[in-house]
Amino acid sequence: MKIIHTSDWHIGKRLHNYDLSQDFNLFSTWLLDVVKEKGVNLLLVSGDIFDLANPSSSARQQYYSFLIRLKEIGCKVILTGGNHDSASVLNAPKEILNAIDIKVVGSLPNDFDEYIIPVYDDNGKAVVIHAIPFLRDADLRNANDGTQNDRIRIVQEGIQKVFEKSLKFGKEKYPDYPHIAMGHLFTAGVSTSDSEREIQIGNEAKFDAHRLGKGFDYVALGHIHKPQKVNADIPIYYSGSPISLSFSERTDNKRILLLDTEKGFEPESITIPLFRKLQRISGNLEKIQSEINRLKVETSLTTLLEIELIEECYNANLEDRFMQLLNDFSHSNAEIVKTKLTFKDRVIGAHELYGVSEDITELKPIEMFSKLLETQAYPDEDEQALKIAFNELVEQVQHAEEV
Repeated sequence: MKIIHTSDWHIGKRLHNYDLSQDFNLFSTWLLDVVKEKGVNLLLVSGDIFDLANPSSSARQQYYSFLIRLKEIGCKVILTGGNHDSASVLNAPKEILNAIDIKVVGSLPNDFDEYIIPVYDDNGKAVVIHAIPFLRDADLRNANDGTQNDRIRIVQEGIQKVFEKSLKFGKEKYPDYPHIAMGHLFTAGVSTSDSEREIQIGNEAKFDAHRLGKGFDYVALGHIHKPQKVNADIPIYYSGSPISLSFSERTDNKRILLLDTEKGFEPESITIPLFRKLQRISGNLEKIQSEINRLKVETSLTTLLEIELIEECYNANLEDRFMQLLNDFSHSNAEIVKTKLTFKDRVIGAHELYGVSEDITELKPIEMFSKLLETQAYPDEDEQALKIAFNELVEQVQHAEEV
């Protein structure tokens, strides 16, 4: 059986208020071609289908349109919810999607049979998918029976027990088939970008993948946008996001992963074409001007620019010239979406902590809260406890918005 592993589509994403819907359209069209060319039987999408818990009507239309196109070419699909997703939004059309052989697991069901899914190819061969979505606090407390007082340990042990119980049930019911787990979580030792939302204790509860043991044949992870293999006893991979969602991802080699179970469970990495370039230009005024003059755009979509002026000493004239350079910028296929001024000798006030023209909507709640804590004289231990409490409150608010 041939299986594609992808994740973190973030349909509806806006980067510094720039709409990335065209990026997903081009990716989805390319993915359909790969599915047809490779004869793929099953597509796994490991969470963060949407960028927002309450996606726009256009984002939902993109999602459903793509699923229908996959169904038309005979590819089975299993999708799980991520920390950006609303379980209720994903689960709402579940019965309709089930009827066309598309399985959606927005939140962890109580019934194992609802997320442990055998998938058969045309020859009757099967693989068992453990479609485990992002695990919220309620899932982890239930999994751990509420016996642990240590908050981080509860999260760690809760995640482990969910996977252990799923594997035990799956192996008992389907002993002769390979077992693949899906997950949406943060594992220890991985490299992150600026665009992952820190939801579980500011990533203090990063999960040691060795806890998953050797029972699964493959683990298809989402949540981390940088594609990478996880250090573990079995093949565990992050496919990464298919498009760049922040300027910190501009050099990532975006990919999907292809499994051929007849050959084994080490996946083949298939590079996604670069549809849009994100480019960061920084330095003094002369360097910025030079790089702008030499700017070349070789992708089909508009290149997005982040420009930061860095000077040793504050100079009002330099600031004016920089702003004039930005105002005069004109390019048929490039757009400046983020700017910043840095003068190394200047004391930055609280209102300037994030630089000129930074859109506050792009900042994570924990980033705002951390900056606030920097203005207070808390011991390290108290500061960490406050961050943990803050993240718990954020998760409660986000979960409340879903119901």
